[in-house]
Amino acid sequence: MHRAEAPDGPVEVRHIHPYQAVKTYRCPGCDHEIPPGVGHEVVVPSDAPEDRRHWHTSCWRRVERAPR
Repeated sequence: MHRAEAPDGPVEVRHIHPYQAVKTYRCPGCDHEIPPGVGHEVVVPSDAPEDRRHWHTSCWRRVERAPR
């Protein structure tokens, strides 16, 4: 887990390994599904943990690298 700065504020980012990914999620970065068995990132807003989202790793990296 690491902390990062998202456009909406600070977040905690956890990597989910392929063997841990057992459900289908929809990535907010590209609006495509993340199927079971695909490693990805769980992004949890520090001030609103109930708003956690599952992102493709590549989609989340684009957010992290975007200029602020």
